[in-house]
Amino acid sequence: STALELIEHLRAMGETNALSQMNTMLKRDTALATAAIYDSMFASEDGTVPATFQVIYMTGWKEHSSQQKPKRRGSATVSFKDIQTQFGNQS
Repeated sequence: STALELIEHLRAMGETNALSQMNTMLKRDTALATAAIYDSMFASEDGTVPATFQVIYMTGWKEHSSQQKPKRRGSATVSFKDIQTQFGNQS
């Protein structure tokens, strides 16, 4: 993928507007020039540009009397090792 295709992938994931305060819109000519420079500096021989995407998950909660209480340690009827043996090596 080219730099412009990368931007389209990011847009499709909803990851191009994470700013809390947005500045003025980026002009088309500026975006095209930036993409061309990025391609010339970082593209592989086949024309693709490397990209990474980092996903961060966060979960939080506050205890409440209505929540389910954890089971006693050691009370499980299935072990994670058994699950890994059964499902872990599937391709």
